Amino acid sequence: MADRQIEFRSDDFQLVQNDKIITDVKLDTKPTTFFKDAFRRFCKNKSSVVGAIILAILVFMAIVVPFLIPHDIENVHSDEAFLAPKVFESGTGFWDGTRAYKQVPYNRQEEVPALSDKYTPAAIRKSLISLTVDEEPTLQDAANSYAFGGTVMFQTDAKVEGKDAYLISKTVDFNSKDGYAIEILFGNEDGVQESHLAEYRVFLRGATDASPLAADEPEPEEPEEPAEGEEANPLFDEEEEQQPDQIETIELSSDQIVMIRDFSTDYSPISFDISKALADAGLTSMKAQIVFEIRAVNDELRYILIDKVTLTAGSKAKNKDMLAAVSFEDGNEMVLVSNKADSAYWACSGRKGVHNASIYYCDFVLDTYMLIYGDTDLQSYAASVLNKWIENGWCSYDYTVGPESFVKLKDDCPIEHVESQTLNSRTKKLLEITGSGFKYKKLGYSSMPLHILGTDATGKDLFKRAFASLRTSLILGICTSAFCFAFGLIWGSISGYFGGNVDLFMERFCEILSGVPWIVIMTLCILHLGNNFFTFFLALCMTGWMGTAARTRTQFYRFKGREYVLASRTLGSSDMRLIFKHILPNSMGTIITSSVLMIPRVIFSEATLAYLNLGLQGQQSFGVMMSTNQPRLDKYPYLVIFPAIIIALMMISFNLFGNGLRDAFNPSLKGSE
Repeated sequence: MADRQIEFRSDDFQLVQNDKIITDVKLDTKPTTFFKDAFRRFCKNKSSVVGAIILAILVFMAIVVPFLIPHDIENVHSDEAFLAPKVFESGTGFWDGTRAYKQVPYNRQEEVPALSDKYTPAAIRKSLISLTVDEEPTLQDAANSYAFGGTVMFQTDAKVEGKDAYLISKTVDFNSKDGYAIEILFGNEDGVQESHLAEYRVFLRGATDASPLAADEPEPEEPEEPAEGEEANPLFDEEEEQQPDQIETIELSSDQIVMIRDFSTDYSPISFDISKALADAGLTSMKAQIVFEIRAVNDELRYILIDKVTLTAGSKAKNKDMLAAVSFEDGNEMVLVSNKADSAYWACSGRKGVHNASIYYCDFVLDTYMLIYGDTDLQSYAASVLNKWIENGWCSYDYTVGPESFVKLKDDCPIEHVESQTLNSRTKKLLEITGSGFKYKKLGYSSMPLHILGTDATGKDLFKRAFASLRTSLILGICTSAFCFAFGLIWGSISGYFGGNVDLFMERFCEILSGVPWIVIMTLCILHLGNNFFTFFLALCMTGWMGTAARTRTQFYRFKGREYVLASRTLGSSDMRLIFKHILPNSMGTIITSSVLMIPRVIFSEATLAYLNLGLQGQQSFGVMMSTNQPRLDKYPYLVIFPAIIIALMMISFNLFGNGLRDAFNPSLKGSE
């Protein structure tokens, strides 16, 4: 094909910018550094900024709160245990230091809820915000010091097959002249299985010197030691489960037996003239016990119900107190009294309990602060104590004038007024005064204390203890993370940059070290070096750096072959410049994120060890506090909820903060919006 020549005319072309002059444009943006640009991009991430603010607040409070709040968290304050959280005045119904209780036994004699004996009824009344008592009593088959009535249920021991059971009274002196008699009323209560009612007999059993009376003085039982780490409830005296008296062997003497009713299933009332029976037997007197015997039927549970046992005698009888003590018509009272080792008026070889005892329960709201810190009842103070107050300028007092001369000069004075005084009968000098005031002053406070998050089982302020523990945990986490970050960064950089045999050797070492369980390393360190801050730091650092090292090595393998690295190497850059100028800055986003999250992981690791009884000892820590309070979650949930909220906020904040740092330090996003 022949070449064609194309001709162009001048009007075939048109200048696009014929009316514009193109020149260089001055940049409007200011030059910036890598860190300034990273900070700008971090601030644009709103969630990361919020996380950073929350984290800063928590760190600030961990530093400041332990110094600002004056409460002592080093010693145990048993009187102040389990106080409710308080911010507002009592009675507002929210965060006011009150606690609501339901179905608590009601003390009918004092007309107050059944709290601990160390609180007087007057103090309890002053602390009540509201009180509602059940209109009708509740029937229960358990003895209680605040219950009344009921029927004694005497049972065979189901654990001992085919063995008769005996209910034996204290020894009583009977004679044939003073008109001794016994009345027995058996129960026929609802809610019992008639098929399990036992065949029984009742008799008087005498004894000779060769055959001592059994079960006359049972050995007192040793009190059980409380479990380790368990504290008693400071407000309530919990009723101990009534354990039946157990008599392993009873040698019944047949020397003198006066039968009241032989084996029978007759539950009709018994009225028996003891003096007449002794006279008919030719006896003038008899030291005897009243014995109820239940005939066992293999391993089936058998029982009888006894409503009342009444012993009477003529006016000349000298042992009426003993007769009254052995008699009973209140089943609940009989079981409580006879289960005391120092009395044991009715000992039992089977099981002894109460059936259908009546007890009133109440619901009430209690101001725990008024109970612990409020007005005191009248107390005695020695003259030396009063003189010390006068020397301190807290009050003035003239014992020659009397209680009306008392003048309170400063709020430091523990009492508000003097009720009475006692003088030495010989010298007419002051011995003591009796006055009342506020309990918080007696405990060393100048004003009514306020516990924002309440107190724990040892009476320590939970708010101060939580942030003091957070401070210790944060210091441990930051120190551990800083060391692991620095060491892991160096280790991973060397391994990832040089590769080859160096990388092979370093990776095999990491694999061997990571094969040892971390909990084993921690336990060995604690056993050999003690349970202290340095031990935890050392044990956590021994293996904590390997994660950072692995991520750093991965990032170096990713970036060391890039074109800009090869170009820099071609231009003669040293290894140090290649590592710290070109490779490491591009890797910092991922590495920093993981390193920031290492801090909460350290705190959780310490908390995990605390649940294994290996927690940090000798100073406040989050792990020990959480593990100590966890068993009380059902009764006092705030002991765990408030610290859990703090640690959850800290974990979320670290995650948000770490994500923001990852994006901010990613060079590929430099200049982006």
